Amino acid sequence: MRRGPVLLTAAGGCAVIHAAGVLTASPAWRYAEVLAIGLLIIYAVASGLPTPRWAVPAALAVLLLDALWTMPADRAEGHGWQVLRPDTAGVDRLAGFEAGLAICWASLTAVALLLAAWHRRGNRHLGPGVHPRRRRTTVTAALAAVLITGYAAVRILAIWLTLATAQRDHPTGADLAGSVIAVSLAVLPPLGLGLAALALATALAGHRRWLASAGATLLAVTALSHVDTAIRAVPLPLYAGDQLAWSAAYAIASTPWTPSPVAALTALLELAAYLLLVTGLTGFHPPTSTARSQAGQSRR
Repeated sequence: MRRGPVLLTAAGGCAVIHAAGVLTASPAWRYAEVLAIGLLIIYAVASGLPTPRWAVPAALAVLLLDALWTMPADRAEGHGWQVLRPDTAGVDRLAGFEAGLAICWASLTAVALLLAAWHRRGNRHLGPGVHPRRRRTTVTAALAAVLITGYAAVRILAIWLTLATAQRDHPTGADLAGSVIAVSLAVLPPLGLGLAALALATALAGHRRWLASAGATLLAVTALSHVDTAIRAVPLPLYAGDQLAWSAAYAIASTPWTPSPVAALTALLELAAYLLLVTGLTGFHPPTSTARSQAGQSRR
């Protein structure tokens, strides 16, 4: 039996177990995410690393480090407490940014490593007829980037309008400018992840690595949920909470048995994106080698 399908199946199973634990807020096995990424590293090495050979292992090592850092606590340790404060005049402007960075830093670093390795290679070696396809891919990625950026902008605008209206009708001394700045800073890490993932998807599509490009696109989709998660970390006044009701984070209603459906879906999409990226990149022969082999055959 070939090791590749077994490793991928095991990694996918661990991803499902991890997502199920997030869904129910009660992890069945706290090491599931760590093992899923570890299996992807083994699969990548066993299947043949692309050129440059450091890119995929380095990206997965960053993801593995983050999975170890954010590993769910043991259920025996109990639950912690979060103190909710009423409206205050001061706003921690970096609270949302720090939360967004904590969520996105590993994915953003992994995408940056892959993008640095792949964005300069490819299309010039792929021969004639690829340029129209490249233009279509670039236009599609640009439209997706506009949607992600527009979503973040609409979220900021909606919160600003809510705060401004409430401040005008019922002056409370809340820091309106500080709240808007805090929300604007909060969306920067998820927005950076979304745009970088789309750039990676475009670069990989230029190599005709469609499976890996689909994984990068899937990773960009998760940025929408991360935008809302980062915004929720900003200590906004209580009356601004209504603006979260129509956001992507509330697209699926929670129940007492499944309190975190969107967080679980986001976790599953992220792990699926990593699986597609690794599967689509491993065993890849660089364009230069292909071009040289074709040139050698033409001389014969």
